[in-house]
Amino acid sequence: MDANLFKNLIFLDIETVACTPTYQDLPTPMQHFWDKKAASLGSITPQTSRKLFSEKAGIYAEFGKVIVVGLGYITLADDKTPQLYVKGLADHDEQTLLQSLSTVLTSGPQQDDFRLCAHNGKEFDFPYLCRRLLVNDIPLPPVLNTSGKKPWQVNHLDTMEMWKFGDRKSFVSLDLLARLFNIPSSKAEIDGSQVSHCYYVDQNLDKITTYCMRDVVVTAQAFLRLNNQPCVQPEHIIFT
Repeated sequence: MDANLFKNLIFLDIETVACTPTYQDLPTPMQHFWDKKAASLGSITPQTSRKLFSEKAGIYAEFGKVIVVGLGYITLADDKTPQLYVKGLADHDEQTLLQSLSTVLTSGPQQDDFRLCAHNGKEFDFPYLCRRLLVNDIPLPPVLNTSGKKPWQVNHLDTMEMWKFGDRKSFVSLDLLARLFNIPSSKAEIDGSQVSHCYYVDQNLDKITTYCMRDVVVTAQAFLRLNNQPCVQPEHIIFT
């Protein structure tokens, strides 16, 4: 396996939830802004707006927050066996969490050469992180700061985009991509639609962190298969 394929490459996945447990917990000005957003999504009554907040607010950076960031990278062992290392950053306090992420992405002399890879990352993970970093008064790490850069200077890879092969109308979930490539699913215990309930009702951040880390594994494996490379064997996946 060519080590240049994943040199300075960090696989990433985030888990997000609404910024407050319920619509009623939002400050009044933010309730007004959410009502306008809900109306644009087709909600026309106070009841449906409140219900929509619990269901959808977490996917909008203006009304959500990051609770987990999963990170992974591949290295070659001395015998050239690929090994995948995966780490989960989690915190109820978003600013603390994003500061930890910033520290990782700005560490070492190679920070200017870091590349990021996520599934649907260009539409969700990367812009969401940028917006929440700025809201929390944290400077954007070089790998996330796209200001003034030409498209070919942005070190962002996206497994969904790779699968599209230029077909702009195509969408594929990470779980479907995993099924196509015979990669074990990360959805064994929960899926994305259950994260909010798991966080606010079950109060089980550890379970969400494990799920996020497994999404990172699937993303890394899908990236390898999309580059015509074999998957990392389960015994060489190390969770840290």
